[in-house]
Amino acid sequence: MQTDILLKEKYASLNKLLNEKDRRIVLAAEARSLGRGGLVKVSKLSGISRVTLNAGLRELDKNLSNIPIKSKSRKAGGGRKKETIKNTSLEKDIESIVSPYTLGDPMKPLQWTSKSLRNIAEALKEKGHQVSHKLVGIILKNNGYSLQGNRKTDEGSKNVDRDAQFEFINALASEFLALDFPVISVDCKKKEVLGNLKNNGKDWMPKGKPTEVKVYDFIDKELGKAVPYGIYDIANNEGWVSVGINHDTAAFAVASIRSWWNEMGKEKYKAEKIYITADGGGSNSSRSRLWKRELQIFANESGLEIAVSHYPPGTSKWNKIEHKLFSYISMNWKSKPLLTVQLVIDLISSTTTKKGLKVKAKLDDFIYKKGIKVSDEEFENLSIIKDEFHGEWNYIIKPIK
Repeated sequence: MQTDILLKEKYASLNKLLNEKDRRIVLAAEARSLGRGGLVKVSKLSGISRVTLNAGLRELDKNLSNIPIKSKSRKAGGGRKKETIKNTSLEKDIESIVSPYTLGDPMKPLQWTSKSLRNIAEALKEKGHQVSHKLVGIILKNNGYSLQGNRKTDEGSKNVDRDAQFEFINALASEFLALDFPVISVDCKKKEVLGNLKNNGKDWMPKGKPTEVKVYDFIDKELGKAVPYGIYDIANNEGWVSVGINHDTAAFAVASIRSWWNEMGKEKYKAEKIYITADGGGSNSSRSRLWKRELQIFANESGLEIAVSHYPPGTSKWNKIEHKLFSYISMNWKSKPLLTVQLVIDLISSTTTKKGLKVKAKLDDFIYKKGIKVSDEEFENLSIIKDEFHGEWNYIIKPIK
């Protein structure tokens, strides 16, 4: 093992010092000197393909026969172009294949796919791409995917139509995006206790001078909690977070969506329809009458036709907003005590990513009451059209004029 490390360092140095021709000849000679298995070993440790090393061996043999060798050292930028450069639609087609089956880690900006690399490569052939499964793996890795084992995130029994619902959401979202209609992912982030309390994570600080926080995480009744409800605009990679101060109710959830529309969405979209993807439980539960009534009020006010899809049971942590917005907010305020609600708002608003995520946050200090009931009569007067495929998950709320 130690020998391999030394050889790898040696080959890395040669790669920097030698031109292309000299590098393949020197490494080919090295492979030959190692004897059986030398070609594989040098290729693995140097990163040079066996095809190139074999070419170097042929040049060595020619040189030994005193036959002049014509230099094949390429100019900078020469050589075969990357497949993704030659074929600009390749990455997009990989994403389209993976997307309906994609699952996400709620606290990390990573994704993993349930489709094997060979299956993806086969599906790409149907789209006209002749690529190997190895190249598929490289492209997925470069785009933030990783191969992972099981993780305890299942919140209940698996519904037989789970994957079909993912495909339904993906197809409908694609239709809305093609029409330049907004597609938003919504959810309430974990409530945060305010005060000089420990916040998970580590940050760079002067050595020996950690931030001092209280030993016990008791709730300060004067400071209370922050309740962040988020909206993630998929097309524009933008987020809106309403920070409440008391209860996460359906009225608060829809008020947050209304705030996003008035503050951000209305300026960007000249739309008559909006598509909301949400968890199946919580304040935006698929079973909540209050959620649907509040959406009806919003539809009437805005004139928008509101399409809604809920993720199936046991998949709430795979909602787009979890790993496209909330995970980055958590990283942005890691190890920082959330002293006040204004600090929470400031930290959320300052969250950015290399891919250009922009976030706005605003305080919602309205006191939302719990336990509000919607009568049968009131519910029957709502303009709800259920889809034939799992109408309890997928439905449209039309404005009543």
